[in-house]
Amino acid sequence: MDLRSRYLGLELASPLVASASPLTADIETLKRLEQAGAAAVVLPSLFEEQIEHDSVDLHDTLELGAHSFGEALTYFPEMDDYNTGPGRYVEHVAAAKQALSIPVIASINGVTPGGWVRYAELLQEAGADAIELNVYAVETDAYASAASVEDRTLRLVSRVRGAVTVPLAVKVGPYYTAFANVAQRLADARADGLVLFNRFLQPDIDLETLSVKPELHLSSRDELRLPLRWIAILTGRVPISLAATSGAQTADDVVKLVLAGADAVMIASELLRRGPDLLTELTTGVSGWLEEREYASLEQAKGSMSQAACGNAQAFERAQYVRTLVEYQSAGARGQAR
Repeated sequence: MDLRSRYLGLELASPLVASASPLTADIETLKRLEQAGAAAVVLPSLFEEQIEHDSVDLHDTLELGAHSFGEALTYFPEMDDYNTGPGRYVEHVAAAKQALSIPVIASINGVTPGGWVRYAELLQEAGADAIELNVYAVETDAYASAASVEDRTLRLVSRVRGAVTVPLAVKVGPYYTAFANVAQRLADARADGLVLFNRFLQPDIDLETLSVKPELHLSSRDELRLPLRWIAILTGRVPISLAATSGAQTADDVVKLVLAGADAVMIASELLRRGPDLLTELTTGVSGWLEEREYASLEQAKGSMSQAACGNAQAFERAQYVRTLVEYQSAGARGQAR
């Protein structure tokens, strides 16, 4: 079965992509992911805050005791004893490129406009086949309008696009007033693809220590429906590559996303649970499903269940909403009758 798919202009052997996770931070594990069937890999994000934190720590180390006595310079650490800046991440990108034959996608999560651009340039120089802009922000300013938030993201993409030539994907959350419009404007800003969606992480409160503690729960299959829905809406309407992330665990999940129009299916949580061999199972399952239904290729099936493939997309959208509610109410009534 021909499972080839194009994502960000890159030719992939299949839509299966190992998304950013601790697994993609290790070269030997990256090799195992490729052998098991990963068509591309996304490296863990380079966070600008980490770089800034390292820089502050380095400054404090160099300044410690410097003004106390004349011999303070002899107490400075040797350069090999510390490592600040994005150097280690750049080395990981270069090592991954050398070790793998599949596309290597670097990821950035920046804070300042200059940081996004500077690190994108470094990652391009390191050999990354594409760059994923991991846009994550909790908008807490009561005076920041939806339009200003959207414009800030669009300016970011435009600035990075002007600085690098490799393909750009933008990983965003779903919390926009009119997401279809945002997707179109990101395409107009020359983003090559969208990754749907960035998860909204929610910390908890520790009642013993009265402190806020971060908690990360691996994604569940219920989370699949949000990217599934939006990919089906955007396919054929917005001229941009679409990747799904969060919730894909089985071959059936991958098939659903492809039918909706996904060019790539990002997998992280289930790989962390089950290991790289999951990719072999998914490849076999997707191939089997397509063969049983006599598809010639994955490309033939892609987008066949999108709204654009429906004769009256608006009526289809409204009908699905009404049908879901009516069937749920009917099922509830039958349950009470029993």
